[in-house]
Amino acid sequence: MLRAAWKSLLGRKLRLLMSTFAIILGVAFVAGTLIFTDTLGRSFTALFASSVGDVVVRPAGGTRDGQPTTRTVPAPLLDDLATVPGALRVDGNVRTFGVFVVGKDGKVVGGQGAPGLGLNYTGAPAGHGLKGLTVVDGHPPRHRGQVALDRKTAQRAGYRIGDRVHLVTTGAQAVLHPVLVGLAAFGDGGSTNGATITLFDTATAQRLFLGGRGAFSDVWVTAEPGVSEQQLRDQVAGALPKGYAAVTGDAAAKQEASDLQKALSFITTFLLIFAGIALVVGSFLIVNTFSILVAQRGRELALLRALGASRGQVTRSVLFEAVVLGAVGSTLGLGVGVLLAMGIRALFATFGLDLSGAGLVFAPRTVLASYAVGILVTVLAAYLPARRSRRIPPMAALRDDVALPESALHRRLAVGALLVAGGIGCLMTGLYGAVASPAWWVGGGVLATLLGVAAAGAVIGRPFMAGAGLVYRRLFGTIGLLAGQNAVRNPRRTAATASALMIGLALVTTMAIVGASAKRSVDNAIAQNFLGDLVVSNALAQPFSPSIGDRVKRTPGVTAVTRVRYALGKVDGHREGLVGVSAGSLRDVVRIRMVAGSASALHDGTVLVSRRQARGSGLHVGDTVRFLVPTGTKSYRVAGVYAPNPMLGYSFTTTLGTLSQAGFPPEDNYLLVSVGPGASPAHVQRAIERETAALPTVTVKNQQEYAAAQRAPIDKLLALIYALLGLALVIAVLGIVNTLALSVIERTREVGLLRAIGLSRAQLRRMVRLEAVAIAVLGAVLGVGLGVLFGVALMTSLKDQGLDVIWVPAGQLAAFVAASGLVGVLAAVLPARRAARLDVLQAIATE
Repeated sequence: MLRAAWKSLLGRKLRLLMSTFAIILGVAFVAGTLIFTDTLGRSFTALFASSVGDVVVRPAGGTRDGQPTTRTVPAPLLDDLATVPGALRVDGNVRTFGVFVVGKDGKVVGGQGAPGLGLNYTGAPAGHGLKGLTVVDGHPPRHRGQVALDRKTAQRAGYRIGDRVHLVTTGAQAVLHPVLVGLAAFGDGGSTNGATITLFDTATAQRLFLGGRGAFSDVWVTAEPGVSEQQLRDQVAGALPKGYAAVTGDAAAKQEASDLQKALSFITTFLLIFAGIALVVGSFLIVNTFSILVAQRGRELALLRALGASRGQVTRSVLFEAVVLGAVGSTLGLGVGVLLAMGIRALFATFGLDLSGAGLVFAPRTVLASYAVGILVTVLAAYLPARRSRRIPPMAALRDDVALPESALHRRLAVGALLVAGGIGCLMTGLYGAVASPAWWVGGGVLATLLGVAAAGAVIGRPFMAGAGLVYRRLFGTIGLLAGQNAVRNPRRTAATASALMIGLALVTTMAIVGASAKRSVDNAIAQNFLGDLVVSNALAQPFSPSIGDRVKRTPGVTAVTRVRYALGKVDGHREGLVGVSAGSLRDVVRIRMVAGSASALHDGTVLVSRRQARGSGLHVGDTVRFLVPTGTKSYRVAGVYAPNPMLGYSFTTTLGTLSQAGFPPEDNYLLVSVGPGASPAHVQRAIERETAALPTVTVKNQQEYAAAQRAPIDKLLALIYALLGLALVIAVLGIVNTLALSVIERTREVGLLRAIGLSRAQLRRMVRLEAVAIAVLGAVLGVGLGVLFGVALMTSLKDQGLDVIWVPAGQLAAFVAASGLVGVLAAVLPARRAARLDVLQAIATE
């Protein structure tokens, strides 16, 4: 039986290779994702290990989410720490975000995701004696007007030692032009991972970023030889006054790495979702492939049964082929996964997360997961055809008629109906119910609905195929009649083939509706809620210096400037965003529809709450909400509840003074500008652009340009998703090719007879193409229909988040259906060519 299985594998290489392609893509996604995330984790672990001392002293309490804060450690405390037993040296650090290097070409280096760090240079060693950031060329900055850059940033910017560097900061001084005096690098394997690092002398860093105070962001205490981090930490903690805390470098590095990896965990989830989609779609191709094997080997398997092979041996022989196929696909998928990981690394480098200096991590779990996924999916997909082969009696298999009994279709309809009902229930629960993990409910509901329609497709697709047959007969005569009959000859296999395309198009349609609705919601929100004339923002989606707002205020024609600042805190352990605004002028530039309370009641120590947040948290006007912020836990009174307003961004809105008291630095995210009645907004815009010409990070937009800028990220995300879903559609096309190839093989004698009575090769090719178009359009119609259902349901659930426009792009969906017909024509090329090339006499003689 093993020899027979091997011969079966080797005798059908092309068809098996096509099925292997489905496994390769799915496994490649799994392997590539694991390789990339392991590489990402190791790289950041090495970076954070080189970025902390043996013991780190910092203000106690408050949030520590890697965001800037005005809380500091006073300089006199360093003298006290220097006397602690076991302390070798004590170094104060000044750290800020938002210092960006502008290259010689006038473009900002980095900034697309990775931060622009500004630090004072101390030369202190990192924990466990590792070399931290060290000046390796030139010398450290020693006074005002000198800086050092990390070596990679200087190279990308085109600067050499002695050049004058163009810097943009979020501090009070927005533009700096110091001289580059040194280049720095991590000495023990650390990498900047795309971040840019600018080093100042301590006095200059304090003047620029701490308002000239003699203080530090945190303090490193280096241990003497033989003193452990924990021992030194205990000694340091005993010497600290109230309000300050000491942690070991290992604990600090682990916390920072853990926080960042949690923030980046969406990358793993995002990519593994597409791996699952590829494997689900590939399963339909594998099912059809093994149906082909069983059909082709029907007589062979019957003879083996007659010679004494048991039903179990027949089943195991088919499953053995599946194991071999899965192992081959997994092996090739691992190799493609390495290439995919390199591609993902290059892709994220364009967004600022540059891991080019880190080698790929190929962990044992990647190999185990890849083979487990590849082999398991293949065996499960092959089980049904294998089981079907053992259910056919030997004498029946010796004949050509091996079709399943009709009752099986009714059972599939019942199972499909149950899956659809359960899937829609899960989908609605995830979208509208108060459940712990709504994403899992939604994902499970979508999958169950798709599988339910696929299971019932053999029945619900019959009316469509019958209608297609009637249309074909009218348009193409006898050839169309034959094509229509061929498409419904094996409804189960036709439905499985159409279902593979259905899944891909259902997801593409969903994303098309989400994208179109989101973009129209953005346009609608800006048109209805933005009352100002211009928006000043940062092209890097980062804060900018408050001095820019002062400049804009002085621009002729400007009557009001509303500052908008974003911050993150925690409410009941959950991260929540705070929007800080200039309370007095907020209503002049943003139309706020209050549900309860009044926007005029907003002042320091109060918040306005979105309706959705108020409902979810049970908040009412006059209630108190407790926020964990950098300065500790603060209580804010609810001054009002407002309807969804995308211009405000987060669920809580407060004043600039409240953010300042909470310990957030005075850095603006947006400026909403109002132009006077007698001034031209276009002229004022050009005047502001001239005023900010030295700041390439700052952009000035009118309402239409601002809306276009908000739509751009949606288009980029959709393009990425379409590209990934395109791989699933490729697998679906291979499924159509497989089904048509099986159709030709099963009808070899019929094809010969048709050719013998006068059917031309061109007519035969047309018949196969029409059959392919019918299958493809069936999948498209089902997919687009389900996609509309998913898309509308998803957008309806997001109405309270400001996405209140539901738009179904009918033209785009019609194009999907038309493109599917073209896909059917292309998929039929090889099977039709093979059918046309069959020798007539040999075909007639085929048993």
